[in-house]
This record gives sequence, C-alpha cells and structure tokens, in this order.
Amino acid sequence: MEIKPVQPFEPPYYTVVFTSVKYPEVYESGYGDAAALMNELVKDVPGYLGHENATDPGGLSITVGYFRDEEAIKAWRQNMEHQRVRKQGRAEWYDSYTCHVAKVERSYGFRREAAEN
Repeated sequence: MEIKPVQPFEPPYYTVVFTSVKYPEVYESGYGDAAALMNELVKDVPGYLGHENATDPGGLSITVGYFRDEEAIKAWRQNMEHQRVRKQGRAEWYDSYTCHVAKVERSYGFRREAAEN
C-alpha cells in the first residue's frame, strides 16, 4: 500500500481537523472496529473528498477530513452511526478532543516522480 497525502483540491473546500487523546486500552474495547467503520461510512457522504489519519504511540491522534462544502460536513455530522460512535467515544475512548472546521482558500502539493529517485 502506497502512503501519500490526500491530493490538493480546487478551492474553496472545507477541512475538519479532529485531534484526540485516547485512553491506552481503547484498542481492546472496540475502537479499531469503530474507526474502520467510520473510515468507510464517510466515503458515502456526498461532497466527501478524502481524509488522513495519524496516530502516535502515546495516544494522540489527528484525523483531517476534506469536504466540498458545509452541507457535506453537516451530512456527516448527522449520520446516525457517526452520532452513535461519537457518543461512545466520549463515554469510553477519549480523554479529550478538539474539532476545528476551516475553509480552504489555497491548496497545492508536491510529489516526487519515480524517475527522480
């Protein structure tokens, strides 16, 4: 599997940055399955563009979701299964979290071509 960032999109679009600190034992209490389910369900949201996840061994995790517009973010927030998992997260998995929503006005990227290596 190739590891690469989500491609840049034509602005404007929106990003949701979800940063959390999880309890160490979350992976033994269903968190992994719930996260995998959320990673699949969000793909069905009209206006979803992509997402990236990063986690460090200490429990800090960052998920950045990219959405075409605020309606797409609202649709994801209102998804019943997403609501259920958010509630379970607050009850069982998260010590703390923050969520930041921002409008992206500029986007660009770089990718080294195979021939350059």
